[in-house]
Amino acid sequence: MPAFLSDEWMRAAKEIYAAHPDGAPASTEQMQINLVVSEAPFGDGTIQAHLDTTGPQPEIDLGHIDGAPTTIMTDYATAKSVFVGQDQQAAMQAFMGGKIRITGDMTKLMMLMQGTPDPAALEIASAIQAVTD
Repeated sequence: MPAFLSDEWMRAAKEIYAAHPDGAPASTEQMQINLVVSEAPFGDGTIQAHLDTTGPQPEIDLGHIDGAPTTIMTDYATAKSVFVGQDQQAAMQAFMGGKIRITGDMTKLMMLMQGTPDPAALEIASAIQAVTD
């Protein structure tokens, strides 16, 4: 199984989204967030990625979006528990403990975290969990 945020994982995640064209509809919170993930167990240890909910489906990919209003910085284990494990409690604890740092506009990010995922989004999240090392 591919490691979270590796090139192989990105390909697998995109295949899962493509297999569910009607799933994971665009978020009501239109936002672009850059991610800086440290302590990755591969590459040079730092990953730059982004989350974009402005299109027809949410997108996570490598690289940053120019002009994204929000950046999240965290370590690999925390990012994996939040994005793959969908553990909102862990996210709040990590934020309060300083393991997640946010620069820029936090308003939409907080609203995104409060939303309830629909069944199709939960199915996609489960499929991504199943292919993640």
